[in-house]
Amino acid sequence: MQDAVRDLVKLGPLPSIVSPDVKVLENIQEALSRLEKPVSDEDARALVGLFGPDDCFGLAWSLLHAIETAPGWPLKDVLDAGNGEWISRLKQRAE
Repeated sequence: MQDAVRDLVKLGPLPSIVSPDVKVLENIQEALSRLEKPVSDEDARALVGLFGPDDCFGLAWSLLHAIETAPGWPLKDVLDAGNGEWISRLKQRAE
């Protein structure tokens, strides 16, 4: 697993735009910028769990695009196990 993915996982799910912590957003953006693409299938599985309640100032889109670079994408086990707006988007885009 890439160090950038480990760092993102440590930061947890993307925060809401309602009451953002600027330092947390900067850390997420920095880690996203370090992702080497294509991400591995293992990385994609870890990243899918990081979507938050909204687009987090566009950071969710960066996460989505990184996930879609995985060589085995779409990963059926990931899509079948998840739910929410961003998983729905990934399912729709995979079709």
